Amino acid sequence: MTAPPAAPPAPPIADARRARVAVLVVFALAGVAFASWASRIADLKTTLGLTAGQLGLVLLAVSLGSVTGLPLAGRLSDRVGADRAVASGMLVSLLGLVGAGAAVTLDAHRLVLALFLYPVGLGIGFWDVAMNLEGAGVERRLGRSVMPHFHAAFSGGTVVAALVGAGMSWAQVPLLAHFLGAALLIAGAAVWSLPRFLPESAVPSSDEGGMPVRGRQRSAWLEPRTLLIGVVVLAAAATEGTANDWLAVALVDGYDQPEWVGVLGFAAFLTFMTLGRLAGTRALDAYGRLPVLRVSFAMAVLGALLVVLGGPWLAFVGAAVWGAGAALGFPVGMSASADDPERAAARMSVVATIGYVAFLAGPPLLGFLGDHVGVLRALLVVGALAVLALSVVTAVREPDDAP
Repeated sequence: MTAPPAAPPAPPIADARRARVAVLVVFALAGVAFASWASRIADLKTTLGLTAGQLGLVLLAVSLGSVTGLPLAGRLSDRVGADRAVASGMLVSLLGLVGAGAAVTLDAHRLVLALFLYPVGLGIGFWDVAMNLEGAGVERRLGRSVMPHFHAAFSGGTVVAALVGAGMSWAQVPLLAHFLGAALLIAGAAVWSLPRFLPESAVPSSDEGGMPVRGRQRSAWLEPRTLLIGVVVLAAAATEGTANDWLAVALVDGYDQPEWVGVLGFAAFLTFMTLGRLAGTRALDAYGRLPVLRVSFAMAVLGALLVVLGGPWLAFVGAAVWGAGAALGFPVGMSASADDPERAAARMSVVATIGYVAFLAGPPLLGFLGDHVGVLRALLVVGALAVLALSVVTAVREPDDAP
């Protein structure tokens, strides 16, 4: 009887610490890529003369690309490693971003713009899952919770990029020049960070994105807890994504403000979301996942109400409260999906795929609502999403916490 092959030795702690810094950088770069695009959505709408509904359909191309990429990301990471999967996602998304900038600058038809935005979403899907899998591996190697810090790095990248985007909008810099500069910056930083990932994957490769290996274990898609965690992440992603896609536009259209003011409101949201992720680790350790997430979703509702009903000045306060409330839902859901290391990859893939449905349904839904009630009032949908999350939030309970 042949003995099973021995597991590869764990990399030295120095490798794990070096990989932690590299993953922080990659998360931050993902935030820069996203906010470089999102911070100019209001300019894009004005330049192309789009209605809210038309803009929603354009944004749908990004969502479709992301949802297409997510089921493939696990297999890609298994075959080529997390570093190469992230690199592939970066290449695809950055080429699409530059192409989208050229389409807007040349005043192309919105369908041409959508064709470039699809690979932006596709690449982000690869990039997102691969960096989260690498982050989970680093977290286990270090033996302590660091996932919220990775997501805080993402938020920090979005804050910096959103502030840069506000300046670009104020200076009326063409989108092509802005996006090309962001792409070159991201590519340069990736050359430094990706070689510093863990020498080999620290994430078990059990079922390539949640589909079961025959004769071994059932699909993560059939696990009730995994699906409910996915619903929590879906609601959290929609609560966050609604602000990402529409907050700047809502402040511009709803309160008759210039585009750069809308971008500053978006930056306030991102700033406080970043602070919430940095401070949230202590709250989670002190009080546990359930109480913290219940307060977080309530804050998101309050912040959205202030944005919609508070007037232009209170809207900035509301954006900050909303950002703090939206901070922890997504990273806590991802951590909950990885509670069992042996099934972390499969469950994380399922949860991420469910969560990204929010990015598929959110933009057109808000756009169609915006056509009928105005983009600002359409943001009230955040309250309904928070109620959905609160109804199933017990699924993220820690394993050692009795049900």
